[in-house]
Amino acid sequence: MGNSDTPKLQKNLCGNVISSINKQSKEKFKYFLRKIGSGEKTSKSLSRSESSIALKLMLNSKATPAQIGAFMIAHRIRRPEPQELAGMLDTYRELGPKLISQENQLRPLCFGMPFDGRNRTSPIYPLTFLILLANKQPLVLHGGKRMPIKYGVTSQELFQALGLNLSGLSLMQVQSGFHDNNFAFIYQPDHFPLADSLIPYRDEIGKRPPISSMELLWTAHQGDHLLVSGFVHPPTEDRARQCLEISGESNAITIKGLEGSTDIPSSRTCLASLMQQGKRQRLTLNPRDYGCYTKDLEWQSIGIWREHAFDALNNKGPLLKALNWNAGAYLWLSGASKTLQEGINQSKLSITSGIVKQTLSALINWKQSLGK
Repeated sequence: MGNSDTPKLQKNLCGNVISSINKQSKEKFKYFLRKIGSGEKTSKSLSRSESSIALKLMLNSKATPAQIGAFMIAHRIRRPEPQELAGMLDTYRELGPKLISQENQLRPLCFGMPFDGRNRTSPIYPLTFLILLANKQPLVLHGGKRMPIKYGVTSQELFQALGLNLSGLSLMQVQSGFHDNNFAFIYQPDHFPLADSLIPYRDEIGKRPPISSMELLWTAHQGDHLLVSGFVHPPTEDRARQCLEISGESNAITIKGLEGSTDIPSSRTCLASLMQQGKRQRLTLNPRDYGCYTKDLEWQSIGIWREHAFDALNNKGPLLKALNWNAGAYLWLSGASKTLQEGINQSKLSITSGIVKQTLSALINWKQSLGK
């Protein structure tokens, strides 16, 4: 055998090793699939480490498309348990983008909202965030393109309607912007393509997979922060709370928000929980008690939302009362104001003084300075 055959042998050997690894991965995934997909009486939950490995195999395409789809729908039917959500969270923390605060930066609020967006109620959170930023409160959030199953309006589209395009940035630019502006937006197509690769499966199965529940509990920020997560049903909140405890998230807010988001409704009493250092405080937020009661505005179109948004920033329009209610609540919950009423007053002053519009302009100028 000549030396010319050596590279070919090495290539064949490498191919055989990869093939063997892929086969082992598929067999391992079969084990996970059999555990959760064996029926109502015989199925078993995954451990935290098994759940982490299962998601890692899916993200890295080590499971077949048929296996991934079957796993998602089986896991959806039997519902994820807290330790399974914690395992998935471990994988996102390991493989996903990472942000850190500066030494002198205040503790950020990190928001987890449904990736499939909103299609029934008019979002308030982009404006809430501007008021929080105007009051020097650091923020971290994440989102992606429109995706199944709702295909609702996304954070990126809403900020774009305000003149702030948050796509096309490198993670280094996002990190730098977080230090300079107290604001970071993790855009999944740009910063976590592995997670973006699973979106087609959401459409194929026609249901939200358990990954969507975990996304509400994940943040790219490492270190001390206050996590804010929306929920719809009380059992979902309970699973989320247990998952956060398992995962070491000792500071968190859970909000029964509009469409599972972190937007606090202004048409009804809102149930919420504040967890600080593992101690849970149940909260009942009633807009009537603070003169903030109003109907929750229906979603119509991005153009109409833009008009309402700028009206609110100019201290008028149908979103204004809900905006002051939300911003006031988060100023209070973050510790920027001593009471909820003080937070509402602080929100009103931020708008009338013009500092909120100045904050938006500063963010737009920062993005434009990057040439993006």
